[in-house]
Amino acid sequence: MGRPATKPAKLRDGFYIQVKNQGGTGVLVRRDTKEQMVLAAEDYSRTKQVNILGEMKNDKWIS
Repeated sequence: MGRPATKPAKLRDGFYIQVKNQGGTGVLVRRDTKEQMVLAAEDYSRTKQVNILGEMKNDKWIS
C-alpha cells in the first residue's frame, strides 16, 4: 500500500483493441502486427464487444 501513481502508464508500441462485456469497462489488448490484431478482434467478437483503437507508436496514436 503506497501512494497512487501520479502520471498515467505509458502504452507499448503495437496495435490495440478494446474488449468489453455488455455495459462494462474495457480491457486493452495489444498485438505486434495488424494481422494479429484483426485475428484477435474476430476471436473476441464472438462473445464480447470489440473496439479497434489502432496503432500506438512513441505514445501517440497513428491510426
